[in-house]
Amino acid sequence: MQTLVIALLLALAAAGQTFEVSLPAARADRPLDGRLLLLLSTDPSSEPRFQITDGPKTQIVFGQDVEGWKPGSRLRFQPDTPGYPYERFEDLKPGRYFVQAVLDIYDTYRLKDGRVLKLPVDRGEGRQWNRAPGNLYSRPREIALGRGARISIELDQAMPPIEPPKDTKYIRHVRIQSRLLSEFWGRPVYLGAHVLLPHGFEEHPEARYPLMVFHGHFPHDFSGFRTEPPDPDLKPDYSERFRLHGYNRIQQQEAYEFYRKWISPGFPRFLVVEIQHANPYYDDSYAVNSANLGPYGDAIMRELIPEIERRFRGIGQGWARFTYGGSTGGWEALAAQIFYPDDFNGTFAACPDPIDFRAYTLVNIYEDRNAYHVEGPHLRVPRPGKRNWLGEVSITLEQMNRMELALGTKSRSGQQFDIWEAVYSPPGPDGYPARIFDKITGEINRKVAEYWRENYDLRHILERDWPKIGHKLRGKIHIYVGDMDNYYLNNAVYLMEEALKRLKDPPADATVAYGDRFEHCWNGDPNLPNAISRLRYNTMYLPRILERIERNHPPGADLKSWRY
Repeated sequence: MQTLVIALLLALAAAGQTFEVSLPAARADRPLDGRLLLLLSTDPSSEPRFQITDGPKTQIVFGQDVEGWKPGSRLRFQPDTPGYPYERFEDLKPGRYFVQAVLDIYDTYRLKDGRVLKLPVDRGEGRQWNRAPGNLYSRPREIALGRGARISIELDQAMPPIEPPKDTKYIRHVRIQSRLLSEFWGRPVYLGAHVLLPHGFEEHPEARYPLMVFHGHFPHDFSGFRTEPPDPDLKPDYSERFRLHGYNRIQQQEAYEFYRKWISPGFPRFLVVEIQHANPYYDDSYAVNSANLGPYGDAIMRELIPEIERRFRGIGQGWARFTYGGSTGGWEALAAQIFYPDDFNGTFAACPDPIDFRAYTLVNIYEDRNAYHVEGPHLRVPRPGKRNWLGEVSITLEQMNRMELALGTKSRSGQQFDIWEAVYSPPGPDGYPARIFDKITGEINRKVAEYWRENYDLRHILERDWPKIGHKLRGKIHIYVGDMDNYYLNNAVYLMEEALKRLKDPPADATVAYGDRFEHCWNGDPNLPNAISRLRYNTMYLPRILERIERNHPPGADLKSWRY
């Protein structure tokens, strides 16, 4: 009985707990807009801002929008402030925590179409709220929650700038201002790329090269390429994802092995490009034209890629371009091939994001009423959001979206479901992306779903447009996915495979393969675990691309200048 009384008193005291966050005058010369985040953690191993995850080990975040926050003033977190994994601030349990606050700063965008939006700005970090240069934060400190006291936090720190990568013998960096995107956003917008030059580039000035676009998330520099052996003094880390000790050493070894293959006799002499196209909503744009993000597809295809080919002697023709990637990059690679069928000679799409919205992870957005639950007359079953290779669920779809809502309203969290919404949706009545489903209830908006179908459902678009584009895509599509993909992405691939088999006049002649018990992100190698195969996209796909070029090229194509 005494224990119960103490627990009740602590809970009542916690209910009276208040957090106030101050914006020092020294940290801002004007009123600020943004998302103010309160982070609490019971894990002292790192700062709370780095501990918000989509699984049981996540720590705690609460968020509120701020507009015109004046330097020198304070803001308080109210009991109904939304959070994750606790739904409201008042649900927070008493105990000892490390506490930290972060202000994800927004800017005002005045778009060409008249919309005025308040959005984050990428500052070279790839749209990451917890390390964006200029974002304000407090030092973590330990507190005892449950005494009913006022806890004051000061945003006395600013996240530092990020040093841009430097050119090397093999890796060059390109940054251009996009006319198309600058016009859309009403301000200068830039696209970047990291270009891996073929061995012998300087020694063979007469050579012109095929170009490979390796799509993926925001790359700070070209990934997985290292001209030096692994650092012998590197302290081994532990990869929880792959349950491997010393995974950082494995990564360095694989990067060095790629370099050794890159310079070896007979290895394909290609240009390999990784693109930087972070934007206010995410770390990349999904490489398509979008009502909310702007004409990123055209900007990449008509501005950036031609400039790269001009600077680095690319062949500049569709038969000599290929695209590949995994996850987000897998969707982008397939979409680029479908939307620009003449501009690529093949796509290798690994573990792609949903390519058929009848399997938007585990949701059929056209038939289901609710994204969060399977509903019957007497029972509502939560839909899982993430699993491991044994099918053990670590989070539900509702919980994943609760996390996003805590990090940002109006599709501004910088997370997965919000960027799908930002790319695929039309603008809503408030000018921000229209919700495909209500973030609180999960109820699906059928009108928005129809817009998604006609503009971004890759399976539907292939079937609808096959009479016009089929002859341009025959033999070009290759899709790979593990049948235990953590995010259930294999379900959409099953539906895509069925559709590809139905296509006639001409047949698709597509390749679709599944990895037995492989998780996200399997890329088609049945003999190696994900931890290794994910590091070998280039060494795996480039030789296959060479084979296709040799089989499929126009008369008079340059097959010699780059074969040295």
